[in-house]
Amino acid sequence: MTDFTDEELALDPQFAAQFEQGFRPACQLYLISPPAIDAVFVDRLAAALDGGKVAAFQLRLKGIDEVEIARAAEPLQKLCAERDVAFIINDSVALAHRLGADGVHLGQGDGEPKDARKLLGPKVQIGVTCHDSRHLAMEAGEAGADYVAFGAFYPTMTKETMHRPEPSILGWWTTLFELPCVAIGGITADNAAPLVAAGADFLAVSGAVWNHPAGPRAGVAAFADVLASNPPPPRA
Repeated sequence: MTDFTDEELALDPQFAAQFEQGFRPACQLYLISPPAIDAVFVDRLAAALDGGKVAAFQLRLKGIDEVEIARAAEPLQKLCAERDVAFIINDSVALAHRLGADGVHLGQGDGEPKDARKLLGPKVQIGVTCHDSRHLAMEAGEAGADYVAFGAFYPTMTKETMHRPEPSILGWWTTLFELPCVAIGGITADNAAPLVAAGADFLAVSGAVWNHPAGPRAGVAAFADVLASNPPPPRA
């Protein structure tokens, strides 16, 4: 049997519209740290969390020693616990285990979800970056991931990106699978509506919050209207 790539099996942009949609919780914010933080960043995070409901916070720091990351993580993890926000570590399963984090987010080169599950146990959330690939997303789900992330949907200064999926991939995923999906990449309050409408369970945001001219509290608050614009259907 011939194997086809995602590109060869083009996705109908109206795929999800052909199906009756069941109950799914409203889309929520998944906040990602800026690429560098200082000693008072915990105050900025607190301000952001004051701006509205945030489901998860991911500590994503590149190019520094894990001992330093662990030191920086301590007050942030404590704040997240106090605010009922899931505390996620980027890339490192070992560091997530060391800190007792609520979850770990894995890129395609950061290890297998099955191996992470063995170390972290059944309660820790494991997310996997799947770029614009339906195939990678299905593999991640089969390997035991708790959520899959698609993106970058828009240009972003946070990291270099090579993949640019269409919003329809979110509708395809949420129509066929119960596993939550995260939309990531250059998302702002102004461009998020198509992703929410398509079926994103979470919007991963960073620069739109930390670089907001009125501060991080206003940055989170700015998403309130777009998140409320597509409420979940009632339970049957």
